[in-house]
Amino acid sequence: MTVFGVSRRKILETGGFVLAGSALLAGVEGVRARASDQSTNELVIRKWYKSWETRDWDVTGAFLTDDFTFTSPTPDDHISKAAFKKNCWETQIDFIKSFDLELLMVQGDNVLVKYLCHLKNGKFFRNVEYHRLRNQQIASLECYFGGQMTYPSSVASKA
Repeated sequence: MTVFGVSRRKILETGGFVLAGSALLAGVEGVRARASDQSTNELVIRKWYKSWETRDWDVTGAFLTDDFTFTSPTPDDHISKAAFKKNCWETQIDFIKSFDLELLMVQGDNVLVKYLCHLKNGKFFRNVEYHRLRNQQIASLECYFGGQMTYPSSVASKA
């Protein structure tokens, strides 16, 4: 009969490696969970821009939380969802043809997007928007553009 001897020191060393390995695996799972959240948030934002192309407020509005706010360089300082619909959606939707998302960066519930917006008349413009998500809906949106000349109706009216 063969007897194997293992010292307490070897057991503790092995236990330490097992514990460290478990911690690393838990960290990997956390990274996977965060990556999954980021993928979900990226998908939400991609669908948000596609929804503008459908011209259906019920679809687009469903992406926004009830307490959504919108801010831009025009006199839109943390306006409500209802004000956004009236001031931004209703006045601009008929000009928009499509969006090309040129840059989309996700960090947790924060998403930064640079896009090229194509208008129905063949003109286009670029903007940058910062979205803050909550529970896979947009809680706030800050739009950054170069003055009042880079939104749909303004660009469409240029000579």
